[in-house]
Amino acid sequence: MKNLANKTAAVTGAASGIGRMLAVNLADEGCNLAIADIDVAGLKETAALIGARVNVSTHIADVSKREEVVLFAEEASRHHGGVDIIINNAGVALGDFLESVPLEDFEWLMGINFWGVVHGTMAFLPHLRKRPEGHIVNISSINGIIPNPNNGPYCAAKFAVKGYTETLAQEMHGTSIHVSCVHPGGIKTNIARNTRFNCAMYALSREKAICLYEDELFRTTADEAARVIISGIKRNKRRILIGLDAKVLDLITRFFPVTAVTLSTLCTRFIARTYARKELKGEGA
Repeated sequence: MKNLANKTAAVTGAASGIGRMLAVNLADEGCNLAIADIDVAGLKETAALIGARVNVSTHIADVSKREEVVLFAEEASRHHGGVDIIINNAGVALGDFLESVPLEDFEWLMGINFWGVVHGTMAFLPHLRKRPEGHIVNISSINGIIPNPNNGPYCAAKFAVKGYTETLAQEMHGTSIHVSCVHPGGIKTNIARNTRFNCAMYALSREKAICLYEDELFRTTADEAARVIISGIKRNKRRILIGLDAKVLDLITRFFPVTAVTLSTLCTRFIARTYARKELKGEGA
């Protein structure tokens, strides 16, 4: 889809982070927008950032609820006269161990991070088929390629998104529908501060756990991530890696899969242990 001008893109999780910057940058391309989130205030702020440059419709939708996503797709298509792109971006995080995580928290995360992708794909695919060309973009993660401890539910969901999206790409081969799976590395968004922290490694406090991610692991801005995704859409890329960390980890995983997982574990534990020691000493991170 080389030219996005006068196309319409639907974006979930558009009230902040990558979703917001996708909407802003797509508007710069002349692309009309149907943006959705459960955060009403944040959604209005995103719409205000876009202004009157393109036609923007806002929709309140919980992506974990199929009926709300189906309604979003119907309203977006009716308002814009069709939809060309769906970007299933909405996501949450959960800090806990697989041994101790409450099942209701695991289900909450899977409902948004995995089922939200399935709901968005299935709800919008019939509308995309009515267009000359359509594109489905599903946001996985580098944690859909390589796991890390204390992040099991998130990793499980993102691995599931990868498998689902790559299979969908196979099934859409030869049609007018293009499919992209996106694997961001550490992105500077509010996801760390909005994480549901039940239990962190080395008994880190919530604030120190947030600092671990924001200071050590998150390097790429949401604006940079959005630009890479849009470039990938325009080039019909099936696989989009974002950030040097994602590219390096992906490369290591391809050639040294067992070593890569071991290194990921050791690095995460080392950083968490360092922050825990600082916390015990009362030092700032």
